[in-house]
Amino acid sequence: MDNNLYIFFITDIIGIASFALSGYLIAVRKDLDLLGVALFSFLTALGGGIIRDIIVQTKPASLHDPLPSLIVMAVIAVAFLSSIADKEKIERFKIFILSDALGLVSFSISGAIVGIENGLNFFGIVILSLSTAIGGGVTRDILINEVPLILTSGFYATVSVIVSTLLYLLNLSNSLNGITITIVFLSGVALRMIAFYKKWQLPKLKNRHT
Repeated sequence: MDNNLYIFFITDIIGIASFALSGYLIAVRKDLDLLGVALFSFLTALGGGIIRDIIVQTKPASLHDPLPSLIVMAVIAVAFLSSIADKEKIERFKIFILSDALGLVSFSISGAIVGIENGLNFFGIVILSLSTAIGGGVTRDILINEVPLILTSGFYATVSVIVSTLLYLLNLSNSLNGITITIVFLSGVALRMIAFYKKWQLPKLKNRHT
């Protein structure tokens, strides 16, 4: 359990930092003011974790632990001072896709670990993992009046489902450890990036009456 909690802590930090950056980049691209940039960064980074904690009926960590907020503020400060938003648009977009992929997979793992630690069944673990991974991003997209990425990218939520399924199977076979989780993390990020650039989509149901 201690090992899982340590891994949860690391993946949660990676997820918070990555989603804070993706929220920052979207806010800058939309020409929001300083308050808007901060709001987007915080909601994107912390939204999924709050949803996760509410589902398992625990006090949201980001609302009483200062560390998540400090991480978000540090990311905003570093991004601003490095003038990351002043680079070419396409380069910013690549940075956004990578940071979003890192956040997606990290939060998928942290959500799955919480589900495992709380003794949830397979579907509970998948749902908790997915809610953690997409909660902040969906909130971000709705605020800027855009269709959430989960609905436009066929392999976005799928990556989260695959990651949580692998962790469930690893735990079932008593193989859940730092090494196997790292492999799942790297594989998940690679899968998301490949799916984005290859424009992979899940099969769509066709209306037989048309």
